[in-house]
Amino acid sequence: MTQSVPEARAGARRERPVVAAFDFDGTLTHGGSVWPFLAELRGPLSVVRAATVVLPRLAVAAVVGGKATDDAKEALFCRALAGLDADQAASRAAVFGRAHYAQRRRLDVASRVEQHRRQGHRLVVVSASPELYVGPVADDLGFDAVIATRLAVSSDGRLTGHYDGRNCRGQEKLRRLRQWTEAHVAGALLWAYGNSAGDLDLLRGADVGVDVGRFGPLGKLRAFRRLRDTAELIG
Repeated sequence: MTQSVPEARAGARRERPVVAAFDFDGTLTHGGSVWPFLAELRGPLSVVRAATVVLPRLAVAAVVGGKATDDAKEALFCRALAGLDADQAASRAAVFGRAHYAQRRRLDVASRVEQHRRQGHRLVVVSASPELYVGPVADDLGFDAVIATRLAVSSDGRLTGHYDGRNCRGQEKLRRLRQWTEAHVAGALLWAYGNSAGDLDLLRGADVGVDVGRFGPLGKLRAFRRLRDTAELIG
């Protein structure tokens, strides 16, 4: 569904509103955040113990991907996070997220965010990482919305480790982004930025999909344009 350059420019000439959606791990930042987040909340040793228990599922997920990845991640969260006070976890997660972004942010992608902002485009973070820490970072950066994996809270105010809804990866990223766009910016031209196979559906569903991954022509997103090749389309 990715448009050609002339089509994208034609969309701009029609003055359609624009939404720019950015993945978090590996896109707005260098590398991943989930393992450091778990270690921050529970301590490295506890995370190692949790990972050891679910190691067979993690190994299958690494090979098979898809639903196996979602299930393995949820099993890890259940082992590592279940029972934590949700409010305390949220406070610590916000501190972690801000520090993580400050240390790991990608300057090239941050520059693209600002380019979209100068044009008055709506900015959205779309991430499989927990909303607990992605949300505060996005708020600090002035994004218009955060679409990320939500964690369930029990009736007594504690994390269960289970998802509240689905893991925000793959097709779920695109589904939730479209839902938000239809509610807030109907008819918008959609730009999407990602770096991994988990962003493939998101980029395919966008009008302009941009690969910011490390592997370029060898990566899963090699069919899409690169960051350096798209700046002139924005204005």
